[in-house]
Amino acid sequence: MPKHIKNLLTHKLTILAILITISIATVSLIKLGKAPVKINHLDKFEHAFAYFILTTIWLRALKTTKISNYFIVFCCFFYGIIIEVLQTTVTTHRSGEFWDVVANSMGILIAFIIYNSFFKKNKAI
Repeated sequence: MPKHIKNLLTHKLTILAILITISIATVSLIKLGKAPVKINHLDKFEHAFAYFILTTIWLRALKTTKISNYFIVFCCFFYGIIIEVLQTTVTTHRSGEFWDVVANSMGILIAFIIYNSFFKKNKAI
Protein backbone atom coordinates (compact mmCIF):
# COMPACT_ATOMS: atom_id res chain seq x y z
CA MET A 1 0.00 0.00 0.00
CA PRO A 2 1.42 3.42 -0.89
CA LYS A 3 2.86 5.35 2.04
CA HIS A 4 0.54 8.35 1.74
CA ILE A 5 -2.54 6.09 1.94
CA LYS A 6 -1.15 4.37 5.05
CA ASN A 7 -0.49 7.79 6.64
CA LEU A 8 -4.03 8.93 5.84
CA LEU A 9 -5.50 5.73 7.29
CA THR A 10 -3.42 6.08 10.46
CA HIS A 11 -4.53 9.71 10.81
CA LYS A 12 -8.19 8.70 10.50
CA LEU A 13 -7.72 5.95 13.09
CA THR A 14 -6.25 8.50 15.50
CA ILE A 15 -9.26 10.77 15.02
CA LEU A 16 -11.57 7.77 15.53
CA ALA A 17 -9.66 6.80 18.70
CA ILE A 18 -10.05 10.33 20.07
CA LEU A 19 -13.77 10.34 19.26
CA ILE A 20 -14.26 6.97 20.97
CA THR A 21 -12.37 8.22 24.03
CA ILE A 22 -14.60 11.30 24.22
CA SER A 23 -17.73 9.20 23.63
CA ILE A 24 -16.90 6.85 26.50
CA ALA A 25 -16.40 9.81 28.83
CA THR A 26 -19.64 11.42 27.70
CA VAL A 27 -21.75 8.28 28.05
CA SER A 28 -20.11 7.51 31.39
CA LEU A 29 -20.81 10.93 32.89
CA ILE A 30 -24.25 11.90 31.56
CA LYS A 31 -27.53 10.85 33.13
CA LEU A 32 -29.02 7.95 31.22
CA GLY A 33 -32.61 6.79 31.44
CA LYS A 34 -33.59 3.43 32.88
CA ALA A 35 -33.18 0.45 30.57
CA PRO A 36 -36.55 -0.94 29.44
CA VAL A 37 -35.35 -4.48 30.14
CA LYS A 38 -33.16 -5.26 33.14
CA ILE A 39 -30.47 -7.88 32.46
CA ASN A 40 -28.23 -8.73 35.39
CA HIS A 41 -24.63 -7.56 34.95
CA LEU A 42 -25.20 -6.43 31.36
CA ASP A 43 -23.39 -3.19 32.17
CA LYS A 44 -20.18 -5.14 32.92
CA PHE A 45 -20.25 -6.60 29.39
CA GLU A 46 -20.86 -3.11 28.04
CA HIS A 47 -17.83 -1.84 29.98
CA ALA A 48 -15.64 -4.69 28.73
CA PHE A 49 -16.79 -4.16 25.13
CA ALA A 50 -16.27 -0.38 25.24
CA TYR A 51 -12.73 -0.72 26.60
CA PHE A 52 -11.97 -3.56 24.18
CA ILE A 53 -12.86 -1.22 21.29
CA LEU A 54 -11.02 1.71 22.89
CA THR A 55 -7.81 -0.26 23.38
CA THR A 56 -7.93 -1.93 19.96
CA ILE A 57 -8.40 1.37 18.14
CA TRP A 58 -5.61 3.09 20.08
CA LEU A 59 -3.24 0.16 19.48
CA ARG A 60 -4.00 0.27 15.75
CA ALA A 61 -3.83 4.07 15.53
CA LEU A 62 -0.45 4.27 17.24
CA LYS A 63 0.99 1.13 15.63
CA THR A 64 3.53 3.00 13.53
CA THR A 65 4.73 5.24 16.35
CA LYS A 66 7.40 4.54 18.92
CA ILE A 67 4.81 4.49 21.70
CA SER A 68 4.91 1.19 23.57
CA ASN A 69 1.84 -1.03 23.45
CA TYR A 70 2.22 -1.48 27.20
CA PHE A 71 2.00 2.29 27.64
CA ILE A 72 -1.17 2.42 25.52
CA VAL A 73 -2.71 -0.36 27.62
CA PHE A 74 -1.69 1.43 30.82
CA CYS A 75 -3.26 4.68 29.57
CA CYS A 76 -6.54 2.91 28.73
CA PHE A 77 -6.54 1.29 32.19
CA PHE A 78 -5.78 4.62 33.90
CA TYR A 79 -8.46 6.34 31.80
CA GLY A 80 -11.02 3.79 33.02
CA ILE A 81 -10.07 4.49 36.63
CA ILE A 82 -10.30 8.25 36.08
CA ILE A 83 -13.79 7.87 34.59
CA GLU A 84 -14.94 5.80 37.58
CA VAL A 85 -13.54 8.38 40.01
CA LEU A 86 -15.22 11.20 38.08
CA GLN A 87 -18.54 9.36 38.22
CA THR A 88 -18.28 9.37 42.00
CA THR A 89 -16.92 12.88 42.48
CA VAL A 90 -18.48 15.12 39.83
CA THR A 91 -21.88 13.55 39.20
CA THR A 92 -24.80 13.06 41.52
CA HIS A 93 -26.52 10.48 39.34
CA ARG A 94 -23.65 8.04 38.68
CA SER A 95 -21.36 6.09 40.96
CA GLY A 96 -17.97 4.57 40.28
CA GLU A 97 -17.72 0.86 40.98
CA PHE A 98 -14.77 -1.45 41.55
CA TRP A 99 -16.37 -4.12 39.34
CA ASP A 100 -16.64 -1.61 36.50
CA VAL A 101 -12.86 -1.15 36.70
CA VAL A 102 -12.48 -4.94 36.61
CA ALA A 103 -14.76 -5.15 33.55
CA ASN A 104 -12.84 -2.33 31.85
CA SER A 105 -9.59 -4.14 32.58
CA MET A 106 -10.91 -7.39 31.13
CA GLY A 107 -11.83 -5.61 27.89
CA ILE A 108 -8.38 -4.02 27.76
CA LEU A 109 -6.63 -7.32 28.45
CA ILE A 110 -8.63 -9.19 25.80
CA ALA A 111 -7.89 -6.45 23.25
CA PHE A 112 -4.18 -6.57 24.06
CA ILE A 113 -4.05 -10.36 23.75
CA ILE A 114 -5.96 -10.40 20.45
CA TYR A 115 -3.88 -7.53 19.07
CA ASN A 116 -0.61 -9.23 19.95
CA SER A 117 -1.67 -12.61 18.64
CA PHE A 118 -3.33 -11.43 15.43
CA PHE A 119 -2.38 -7.95 14.26
CA LYS A 120 1.30 -8.11 15.13
CA LYS A 121 1.73 -11.37 13.19
CA ASN A 122 -0.04 -9.96 10.14
CA LYS A 123 2.04 -6.90 9.26
CA ALA A 124 -0.11 -6.21 6.18
CA ILE A 125 -3.21 -5.46 8.27
